Amino acid sequence: MSEPTKQETNAAPAAAAPNSSPEPLLRVTDLAKHFPITKGLLKRKVGAVKAVDGLSFDVRPGETLGVVGESGCGKSTMGRLVTRLLEPTGGTVEFEGRDITHMSTGQMRPMRRDVQMIFQDPYGSLNPRHTIGGIVATPFRLQGVTPDGGVKKEVQRLLELVGLNPEHYNRYPHEFSGGQRQRIGIARALALKPKLVVADEPVSALDVSIQAQVVNLLDDLQDELGLTYVIIAHDLSVIRHVSDRIAVMYLGKIVEIADRDALYASPMHPYTKALLSAVPVPDPKRRGGKSDRILLKGDVPSPISPPSGCRFHTRCWKATEVCRTTEPPLIQLAPGHSTACHHPENAPDQQPQDTVKLLDAPAKVAEAKPVDAKPAEAKAVEAKPAAAEAPGAKTAAVPEQKSAPQAEAAAKAEPAKAAEKAPAGEPEKAAAKPDAEEPAAKPDTEEPAAKADTEKPAAKPADEPAAKPSGDDAAGSSED
Repeated sequence: MSEPTKQETNAAPAAAAPNSSPEPLLRVTDLAKHFPITKGLLKRKVGAVKAVDGLSFDVRPGETLGVVGESGCGKSTMGRLVTRLLEPTGGTVEFEGRDITHMSTGQMRPMRRDVQMIFQDPYGSLNPRHTIGGIVATPFRLQGVTPDGGVKKEVQRLLELVGLNPEHYNRYPHEFSGGQRQRIGIARALALKPKLVVADEPVSALDVSIQAQVVNLLDDLQDELGLTYVIIAHDLSVIRHVSDRIAVMYLGKIVEIADRDALYASPMHPYTKALLSAVPVPDPKRRGGKSDRILLKGDVPSPISPPSGCRFHTRCWKATEVCRTTEPPLIQLAPGHSTACHHPENAPDQQPQDTVKLLDAPAKVAEAKPVDAKPAEAKAVEAKPAAAEAPGAKTAAVPEQKSAPQAEAAAKAEPAKAAEKAPAGEPEKAAAKPDAEEPAAKPDTEEPAAKADTEKPAAKPADEPAAKPSGDDAAGSSED
């Protein structure tokens, strides 16, 4: 069997080189963490808080991945899942190609040398009963590592590396300021020379001047030790300064991930655009000018019952019906730029056929219906007279109610009208009716009666003699 020539030996790696790609240091696939909600004495599960719900990303060796998002979106939970301080509900976490998702505490102990975490609270992350020397030396004791020159000498070197005085070895945490305590936490995380450091908001509790010192320290340590960072922060300016790539989280999911320059120059997801519009620009010329700030309506939905479809559609100004029903996948729309949106900014629309926006839909429905200005009560009142006037209606007419003076005047006017309408052959009968009603008339309402009296002589014939008085009347006159 002939041995391969030198040319063939060198050609084999060269042919394989184009197909080989650098293995990511950290790979996260569909990572999820649901905290159960229990109720009652038996701790029956009634729901779950979906703090992290399906994260997928890679971190390459030597790079810095920044993670931003609103409070409660699951950033800190994601950091604790990556470092295996929390047990994931689903998904996988691979470190250097090895699955560490469900490793036990004993199996994870050797991995702790390569994966460390800088905690958010510099006050709560240090034991107040231990000295600074004992806190920074704890990783050496737990891992059974004895550095060259002894533990004390290495701890003093680490303190000097993060900008503290080596003489602080025997002091306690309460003797330091917030920025100095954060430096102590950084020194402890760097003690075993890890490959991956997860920094959970390392500068959020510090003053602005101290923030700059800690951020510059992280940059210098990365260049010196070749560290890989996953930095979680709220401050977009800090993230832009320290990150190579940036992932934007919203309600337990990554909605956009891209290189730093591409994300800040042309954000694709509407939520990312709204976040970047909130960053203040230190330009005196823009003072008093029109602001480009995008104000989101409503509050962040609860992670207990997140919205269906795209989780941002309840606050998005571009949301359509497909956003409410279908969850958008995280796909790459540009080189190194992935987003989860049906209608992205600065990119082709993924659902061009869906044009009716959810915010405009109620207004269009209102325009389609005829507007009736009359209320329902007015319509009911109008319906009643219409029913009474309808032909063949059997409802009795209600007489119009009059006041007492009007009723009396009308009663006296009726005989006069009857006398006028009476035939010529019955003049006396028509004239007698108003005479009988004269005593009942009041002095102030005698006008109709007087009118009837004036009509009596005209009604009688001219040759008729005057009526003789009765016997009683004659007797009365004789007595007088």
